[in-house]
Amino acid sequence: MKQENSLAHEFVEFIPDVLEEGKIYVSIEHSTVVHRCCCGCGKEVVTPLRPTDWKLIFNGKTISLDPSIGNWSFPCRSHYWIRNNRVRWAEQWSQLQIDANRAHDRWAKGKYFSGVEESADLAIPTQQPKAAHPVPSRKDAWWKRLWPWQ
Repeated sequence: MKQENSLAHEFVEFIPDVLEEGKIYVSIEHSTVVHRCCCGCGKEVVTPLRPTDWKLIFNGKTISLDPSIGNWSFPCRSHYWIRNNRVRWAEQWSQLQIDANRAHDRWAKGKYFSGVEESADLAIPTQQPKAAHPVPSRKDAWWKRLWPWQ
């Protein structure tokens, strides 16, 4: 398994049946971007281009996708950004972070597609992922804030 560090993009009308390693396919007509997982596991990653999913940025030379790609349903659970055709590896997320992100995505989609600004049944999820290290309070000595492992 070879991790990808960069991707060549190709604008296509239809996504090919066989995806090349190291290539990202962009279908503007179908508002979809597809590539093989950058960790090298070979799984197909589909990123729909929608206001509630991913945004494609094309600067005339390279592409970027926003937000990051978290392959939480794959065995590899890879997490990375695609910025200017380069793969920028991100930190691994805990199951709590993944669950909180999925809850927020459901809330954002419900809010967007309902057209409602605020609703009781669309209240933003309040459960936040816990930090890997406790964040010291302001009353702690300044030097304690520099040492997160204490």
